[in-house]
Amino acid sequence: MPDSLPFDPSLPAYPTIIHALADSAERVPDQPAIWCEENGLTYREYLRCVAGYARGLAEYGVAGKRVALLMTNSIEVTVASLGAQAARAQSAPMNAAYPAAGLEPLLRDVDPAVLVCDAGSVAMGRELAARVGIPHVDLFAPGELTLDLWRNDDSLTLPEPLPGAEDPSLIFFTGGTTGVPKGAFHIHSNDMAFARSVCSVWNYGRDRARVLDVAPIFHIWGYCNIVVSPIYMGATVDVVRQYKPEIVLRRFEEKKITVFAGGPAALYVGLRAHERYKDTDFSNLEYCLAGGSACSDALLRGWKEETGCAIYEGWGMSEGAPINSNPFVGANKVGSVGPNSPGTEVELVDLETGTTVVPTGERGEVRVRGPQFITSYLNRPDETAATIRDGWLYTGDIGRFDEDGYLYLVDRKKEMILVGGYNVYPREVDEVLASHPAVMEAAAVSLPDEFRGETVRACVALKPGAQATADELIAWCAEKLVKYKVPTVVDFYEALPKSGAGKIDKLSLRGLR
Repeated sequence: MPDSLPFDPSLPAYPTIIHALADSAERVPDQPAIWCEENGLTYREYLRCVAGYARGLAEYGVAGKRVALLMTNSIEVTVASLGAQAARAQSAPMNAAYPAAGLEPLLRDVDPAVLVCDAGSVAMGRELAARVGIPHVDLFAPGELTLDLWRNDDSLTLPEPLPGAEDPSLIFFTGGTTGVPKGAFHIHSNDMAFARSVCSVWNYGRDRARVLDVAPIFHIWGYCNIVVSPIYMGATVDVVRQYKPEIVLRRFEEKKITVFAGGPAALYVGLRAHERYKDTDFSNLEYCLAGGSACSDALLRGWKEETGCAIYEGWGMSEGAPINSNPFVGANKVGSVGPNSPGTEVELVDLETGTTVVPTGERGEVRVRGPQFITSYLNRPDETAATIRDGWLYTGDIGRFDEDGYLYLVDRKKEMILVGGYNVYPREVDEVLASHPAVMEAAAVSLPDEFRGETVRACVALKPGAQATADELIAWCAEKLVKYKVPTVVDFYEALPKSGAGKIDKLSLRGLR
């Protein structure tokens, strides 16, 4: 098993994110903590707002219970989540874009004492609360709960006692790319292990960074880069309500961003395709981070040439992050998610039994363990037993280690295409398609075939103004891939469908949604 990267011994150790917020509010009280559009809070104001909402929630008796969040990206949703945790409840962020039929089973799973909504979700939220039996619905909106109720009240303090390291903190629902969403059950020590590990690898400087986040807060990548890492490091985070390339590119300049939290490859693809991209000033950038879906070689190389700043790919999952990360100090290998993150054990095991560790260079299923990982899913004992075995969490991802201990993710175990008895790993086909100069984004999926069982179907979105035919793309792949990996069908889209987390939705492309 390859060694993990070392921890940075200078980083602080907090039992919970609430303790980290209290420390930042004392250490840098007047520093901007969070911005969204033209509204912002200093760390002193941030703490007051969290304390004020926590005291309101405490009146509901939420300690030991759950608070569900049905809100889009905003300062208010971070205050709601942190307020719930400060009141010793477990916060469950949800995708407000889900239809009611999709949210209802998740809310029944969570069984919250309070559902927190914003103006865009409150009508559906109240209907669902009545149907599911949620006793309280809170609304952040003018005339209801607002930040101005608390931000200037210097009498507000956090309720005591504060949560402990082993208390429940968060529930993140899996993206559903391999089935019905499951609630990953986090405790505070998981989240603080994340902070210490990820900031050891991507230490963007305490009390100085300006972070831009475009990912949704209901996803672990968005939550950790909006809430956990910035508070832990005393950074200023700029939150984009909804990903729109023109707005994101403007914020780079207006806020002199030093860290772009980024996320899935599709976000970077969209920025590069926008007409404003080439005129954007990226001179303040020190870090660009990627995770959630793989970046192609063409994207990684093109972004660095055009902005002067490399993208550092990492890897995690709803069940725990980080797992692997390309370090800022050391080799940043294109196509790899990097060495094992601090405190993290990673092994590759055979696909059949999951018990035999495969040699360096060979493909195997990735299994992981470390202090950042959950030990159970909410109300899913069978799913827990199938995924977490003998202390190892089986990821369902297939990868290989190189001789330097860098992990390369080949694909999802369940996305393999079986062509006449040969395994085809879609990511390899995706990379070849993405390298074509006319292709903006691409995804290979299986297509039923009476003769070979399955063949490869390519789903492609072209760059604005670019042209390419199906025959041209098939010929392009035939030059670079063995015959059985070459797509037999190419379907063109204006844009490939995305999941709520911004990943290309391969289940939808396969007709399974």
